[in-house]
Amino acid sequence: MTFRLALLTLASAAAALAQYTMFPAVRGTREMVGAANNFEVEAGYRMLMAGGNAVDAGVASVLAAAVTEQARFGLGGEMPLIIKMAGKPPIIISGVGTAPKLATADYYRKRPVRAWEDPRSAGRLPSIGIEAAILPGVVDGLLLALAEYGTKSFAEVSAPAIEYARQFPIGEEFSAFVNDTGRILDMWPTSKAFFFPGGKAPQPGMLYPLPALARTLERMAEAEKKARGDRKKRLAAVHDIFYKGAIAKEIADFSEKNGGLIRYEDLAGYKAEIDQPVTGAYRGFEIIKPGFWTQGPVMIQALNILEGYNLKAMGHNSPDYLHTVVEAAKLAFADRDAHYGDPKFSKIPAAVLLSKEYAAERRKLIDPRKASLEHRPGAPGAQLPASTSSAAEGSAQDTTCVNVVDRQGNVFSATPSGAWLPSVIAGDTGIPYSSRLQSFVLDDGHANQLAPGKRPRVTLSPTLVLRDGKPYFAMSTPGGDNQDQAMLQVVLNLLDFQMTSQEAVEAPRFQSEHLYPSLAGARYVPGGLSLESRLPRPVIEAMQERGHKVTVKGPWSNGSAPTVIKMDGGVLEGGADPRRGRFIFGR
Repeated sequence: MTFRLALLTLASAAAALAQYTMFPAVRGTREMVGAANNFEVEAGYRMLMAGGNAVDAGVASVLAAAVTEQARFGLGGEMPLIIKMAGKPPIIISGVGTAPKLATADYYRKRPVRAWEDPRSAGRLPSIGIEAAILPGVVDGLLLALAEYGTKSFAEVSAPAIEYARQFPIGEEFSAFVNDTGRILDMWPTSKAFFFPGGKAPQPGMLYPLPALARTLERMAEAEKKARGDRKKRLAAVHDIFYKGAIAKEIADFSEKNGGLIRYEDLAGYKAEIDQPVTGAYRGFEIIKPGFWTQGPVMIQALNILEGYNLKAMGHNSPDYLHTVVEAAKLAFADRDAHYGDPKFSKIPAAVLLSKEYAAERRKLIDPRKASLEHRPGAPGAQLPASTSSAAEGSAQDTTCVNVVDRQGNVFSATPSGAWLPSVIAGDTGIPYSSRLQSFVLDDGHANQLAPGKRPRVTLSPTLVLRDGKPYFAMSTPGGDNQDQAMLQVVLNLLDFQMTSQEAVEAPRFQSEHLYPSLAGARYVPGGLSLESRLPRPVIEAMQERGHKVTVKGPWSNGSAPTVIKMDGGVLEGGADPRRGRFIFGR
């Protein structure tokens, strides 16, 4: 190590030890809720105070997000979910919708460019509009979680969301997104009427009514009350009105009359599923992620590579450390780009990709002094998408996160997403269609090629880490392709550098653009690397000297914003990323 790099390593380590946080860590001994705003946290906490468990609270928080955070997530969206009930193994719920039966690769190759789209979108999947919709998966995902692991009724968990839908004071971010997308919303009268109530542009702090959405949630709760039988049968009635009853018919009818591909038969046939997690091991901890229909396993692949290095000795955010983590992430994401897709439709070389032996071979590809500018997937049968950039007609507003731990030690970790602005509202339902179909590819033979009934490979990726079989921390974040890059860095902050939860989420981060983007408005940039300006200038220069194509952005510019709940020695410790104003509360 040169004298200059030694000084940089020591300076980075000292900075990490002396770090002060913008927000204090939140600690408690009973329960904790982390989410994107005060309404979501309050909704979850209301359930806990009423005797509900983490699942009841998590479902209530997600429903509240579908009202108060529609810039990033709506009721027509999707959600992978990790649930760990005390004393039982973790499970995954796939609340991710599938492509409708009419959605074929050939249809989208020949589809004409629409009025609101960039002319360059010809022959590509749309990123906005009703033709970008997959089936709404989040509702049945929540109902499945509630039926199997919760204790409350749908009427109880939806009560906060209904209250907010009647009116709530809209925040700066939501109001800004509504106004920024107003030109596109003009194309869809139902959306314009929904997001501009009374024709008024929402301003921060204005009481914002969403009566159509309130009525839909009330109809769902009423269906439950009218149903006979036990709790599960009453919850099944909520599923039926949404996917087989009056609401389904309205969603399907509007789609068919307005150029969409969703039909009633698609909705009636949809069911969320309980799935087994993908697991990995890192320095004695067990990493729990959703499967290859998400990008979740990419974290395990990166950690397998990094386990062969003494990261702590390198120094936190030193040039050696950043270079090593970036290069490991690039290799893991190259495999994601080539191999990940819905395992029901594609043969995924999962055992190879997740093995320590494969990671050891991949580790040999990392040059400690030089950034790779090649996209290097491994394993057999690599098939890369043909396009290196997404359609440019609009960038996604992307995703939110909800994490809950209750006093029994039950854990709920979710990444709700989809149906974000600018969204098409399904008639008078107040339900926005998802635009997640853009995450498929059209390339023949690719694991993630669009096919009817198939789940797109989503970027959504909640995380649970176990120590000795018990929950150690739960985490999720928005951020598209950056989700597992950001959370990888937070995991290393917690496990290798023993930071507090708040220190771990606030520490300066990188974001690699050396991957095939999953959402519109992004592009593949070989060697592209965004660094937050809080990193020391000599560190940034050292990364440039190693060949990284560095862009220095604002001090808090990283595109992700996790909440983390750590469980250690009877103490809950929460971290809420200030980058997007996350909220966390516990006692």
